[in-house]
Amino acid sequence: MSYRPVTHVIFDCDGLLLDTETIYEKVYTDLAAEHGKYFDFGLRMKILGLTRLTSCKTIVEELKLPMTPEEVVEYQVEKEKELLPGVRMMPGVERLVRHLVLHKIPIAIATSSTMEAMEMKMSSHRDLWGQFSHTVAGGSDPEVKRGKPAPDIFLVCASKFSTQPKPEECLVFEDALNGVEGALAAGMQVVMVPDPRVPREGLPATQVISSLQEFQPELFGLPPF
Repeated sequence: MSYRPVTHVIFDCDGLLLDTETIYEKVYTDLAAEHGKYFDFGLRMKILGLTRLTSCKTIVEELKLPMTPEEVVEYQVEKEKELLPGVRMMPGVERLVRHLVLHKIPIAIATSSTMEAMEMKMSSHRDLWGQFSHTVAGGSDPEVKRGKPAPDIFLVCASKFSTQPKPEECLVFEDALNGVEGALAAGMQVVMVPDPRVPREGLPATQVISSLQEFQPELFGLPPF
């Protein structure tokens, strides 16, 4: 398999930089149980990478909850205030981020989250967050007209680099299929680090790895570790 060399790197956040997906899974599982419903893995995969409101709309529709999507958002936000500040980094994140910064590779974050939620998640990881040139939070950024799997967030993120790379010069790291499809639609290469329960067959990403610890930068023309 041959890959194109890149000059800029864009990271998703949830489930890729931070282990937030286990928290969201618990929040939605608890909410469903309160109404005698079951939040299964299939539904989790369906909403992965979507904006908060779109996720909550999908959950209400799929589980037929007696709540509005906005009420589910409120429930989630309250639970997040308790759980998110203690979220852990995913394996290999710090090593890769510091390596790219050391070699002056511009890096940024493109997340479906809101900036308010990002503040909570990164409260224990300020040093990590400070390594990125910018963060585009699709859940609250008016420039992002459509959420993943549309390409908007990745194109907006690329445009905010001071050097404004072409899409084909950007490499995206994602854990969610919605994000992978959005990045590919933007004309970018994508390294996917999926949930271990996701079958690898047929995944459309440029490359699929089990952990960021496996990533080989030199395959994409980046400085090797």
